[in-house]
Amino acid sequence: MQSRTGSLSIESENMFPIIKKWLYSDHDIFIRELVSNGCDAITKLKKLEVMGEYSFPDDYKAEIQVVVDPEEKTISFTDNGIGMTDEEVNEYINQVAFSGATDFLEKYKDKTNEEQIIGHFGLGFYSAFMVADTVTIDTLSCQEGAEAVHWESEGGINFEMSEGTKDTVGTTITLYLSEDSLEFANEYRVREVLNKYCSFMPVEIFLSKANAEQEYETIDAADLRDDDVVVENIVEEAKTEERENENGEKEVVEVSPRKEKVKINTRPVSISDTTPLWMKHPNDCTEEEYKAFYHKVFNDYKEPLFWIHLNMDYPFNLKGILYFPKVNTEYDNLEGVIKLYNNQVFIADNIKEVIPEFLMLLKGVIDCPDLPLNVSRSALQNDGFVKKISDYITKKVADKLSGMYKTDRENYEKYWDDISPFIKYGCLKDEKFKEKMEEYIIFKNLDDKYITLPEYVEARKEAEGENTDDVNEEKETETTEEASAEDKENDDDAAKEEEPTTVYYVTDMQQQSQYINMFREQNIDAVILTHSIDQPFISQLEQGDLKVKFQRIDADLTDSMTEEVDEETVKEQTESLTEIFKKALGKEELEVKVEKFKNENISSMMTLPEETRRMQDMMKMYSMGGNGMDMFGGGEVLVLNSANKLVQYILDNKDGEHTDLFCKQLYDLAMIAHKPLPADEMTEFVARSNEIMMLLAK
Repeated sequence: MQSRTGSLSIESENMFPIIKKWLYSDHDIFIRELVSNGCDAITKLKKLEVMGEYSFPDDYKAEIQVVVDPEEKTISFTDNGIGMTDEEVNEYINQVAFSGATDFLEKYKDKTNEEQIIGHFGLGFYSAFMVADTVTIDTLSCQEGAEAVHWESEGGINFEMSEGTKDTVGTTITLYLSEDSLEFANEYRVREVLNKYCSFMPVEIFLSKANAEQEYETIDAADLRDDDVVVENIVEEAKTEERENENGEKEVVEVSPRKEKVKINTRPVSISDTTPLWMKHPNDCTEEEYKAFYHKVFNDYKEPLFWIHLNMDYPFNLKGILYFPKVNTEYDNLEGVIKLYNNQVFIADNIKEVIPEFLMLLKGVIDCPDLPLNVSRSALQNDGFVKKISDYITKKVADKLSGMYKTDRENYEKYWDDISPFIKYGCLKDEKFKEKMEEYIIFKNLDDKYITLPEYVEARKEAEGENTDDVNEEKETETTEEASAEDKENDDDAAKEEEPTTVYYVTDMQQQSQYINMFREQNIDAVILTHSIDQPFISQLEQGDLKVKFQRIDADLTDSMTEEVDEETVKEQTESLTEIFKKALGKEELEVKVEKFKNENISSMMTLPEETRRMQDMMKMYSMGGNGMDMFGGGEVLVLNSANKLVQYILDNKDGEHTDLFCKQLYDLAMIAHKPLPADEMTEFVARSNEIMMLLAK
């Protein structure tokens, strides 16, 4: 061929500076791009072979060789793919932004399909100039009679083309690294990048260091392969030793048989797994393979709970595996990662346009060859198609979870504590997911059993209905005037039934144990909501079709826990006890409420209205308040049991010697059952408890 020189033809003005400085934000991306181009070249050659336009040599094995040379400060990429003629080099390399893959597909659109052609843009090659001062190409086309071509460019502006010396079909691209990019002449650094981007590419990839000392390994002769390079044949003679038999006689016994072994050049190990698990049909994958893949890809020593294998061919091609990991107890600590691939080429982690936000709590891989990527393959172009992919993934996850609820309720309940934050977060973030999952949200109750919200509401209504029936039976003999009053009361009851059903909940089984015991005594159930995501989640449930309102069990007393008392008596006791406790505690803002509990053993308790608690939670979330003021606390009501002897003692001994002591103790006891005491108050409580015990000892 005739040598030529020239300047690269840039189809878009100032395109190359954009490619070099902006298009690829991560400099290591050039490795992915050049390896991907090599995969494309091999894929094209395979398609020509299938179409009868090329025949492979008998010993052909598709592979890409990446070689680093620290001494020469180079890194090279060699593929045994389709290669290029000088016309193709001029067309695909010298004319920037002209896609070789696109042109190939157009030429053979009636003979093959687009599957496994990775490159779509023709710009990937130029990412090499981000790290190299000079780049060379040595290529030989698969076309019969083709001549080798050598191409060289310094700085990516001017080029030289001449006849090359390559004698095997394929392409070698060599990068002469710039001084600030010498890290890519380091074998370990390049291996790290290859593992990041190329672990699952469809062609075997081998990394080596130029001029490295040959390494060897010894194998059994029976395991020798045709492509092994034999260095030495080794025979290990049988080993024997003298032992005493059952008769006490000594005899020679063979303890290791004769072995024939072979010393060979160490076999190269491919960096890429060309058939990753997600590319297989789910029926062909075992549980052990799923777990092994999870450990390998995510470096997570814990076992995943379960997984979803996505396998779709229409209306778009999408495959992948989503794992439900065992999560931490706090939502803020949840860290998932969804790796996105395009034809087995790693694109990025957690691309929000494709992966619904709530799914990013999971771990998994998704491979979608149909993704409309931009020219750097690092981001998505705006496309309604992407939304369809996201919706499909959401639907498959919801189908898996709802199917598990219906057919494997036992395991669904077993996993619930771990997967519930994910499901609740999904309901908050994705309306379609919420619609599919709302019937399958379950709650653990005080008996450690799982129930749905409708089941809880139905049980509450049945219990309330039984109480109403008892009252109606007692009133059957009333006069007409009384019956009329009863009708009015029944109308009021009907109106009440239309009001939301109160769903009681617990956030801390230990802290709220006193309240839990009171609920158990009255056969009132509650659900357990211990996760931080539960607060916004119950607010969403309250806005749903099922009329409910959530109330923590320490928000107030239920009517069934107290007995009716003369209003005047309650008023007098409240005024008296309020005065006594305010004086004893030095808390003028203290709110005191007097009730007669059915359980006389409880002296005091603290309540905090649900609305106040939620407001405090919201203020904490947004870090409101300041100037040293405690805007998060307060609002609690001290409830005193008039049926309790200690409370009665305080009423009867307003100015008693130890009244202040008892008031402080009852207040702290109520607060401890409500929330942890600050350090200084706990110290005072312990000292006061000792003082009371000393009084008892006397």
